[in-house]
This record gives sequence, C-alpha cells and structure tokens, in this order.
Amino acid sequence: MLRIVLTALVALAPLIASAADMPEYTLTIKGHRFAPTELTIPANTKIKLIVVNQDATAEEFESHELNREKVVIGNATINVYVGPLKAGRYPFFGDFHQDTAQGVLIAR
Repeated sequence: MLRIVLTALVALAPLIASAADMPEYTLTIKGHRFAPTELTIPANTKIKLIVVNQDATAEEFESHELNREKVVIGNATINVYVGPLKAGRYPFFGDFHQDTAQGVLIAR
C-alpha cells in the first residue's frame, strides 16, 4: 500500500510544482467596474486570475474569447485559470453590468 501511495505522489509532483510556479494576477471589481481595465500577461503561459469582488452584489466574469463564465458573489473571491494564450487581446466583461464592467487581457 505504501508503495502505491509513493508512486502516486511521485506522479503528481510535477503537477503540484507547476501549479506553485503559475503566475498569478488580480482583478478587482468595485463600483461594477474591473480594475485594472487592461491587464498584461505573458503569452504562452497558463496563469491564475484572482477576481476579487468588493461590491455587495454578484458579478459574472465572462469572456467569449477565453471561453470562461464564472459568477463571483458579493464580497468574495474566485480563481479563473487562463491559457496558455497566443499573443493578442482577449476582452472580458461583467455579465450583470455590461455597460461598466469591461476589460481586456493582453497576452505578450
């Protein structure tokens, strides 16, 4: 049994190490707006996007180009994993406040 557990841990080690090395970026929602509105990330690299909602009401991080759609309740935080992306611009928006909650990831 111990041998099976050790084999599993050895197999998972690269995944654990790669998650620990993953770059993290933070987006904040306040006043139904994203800040920053433009966020530059490295191209060809998987990243962890931390979305912090400082508003009392829910918002949805959505992007057709990134194929992501995730609700973040009021005064809460979510993680969105993105990439690796080719160099380019990837718009995102808050589905509940599309008129003000807009931004773009720029992969370089």
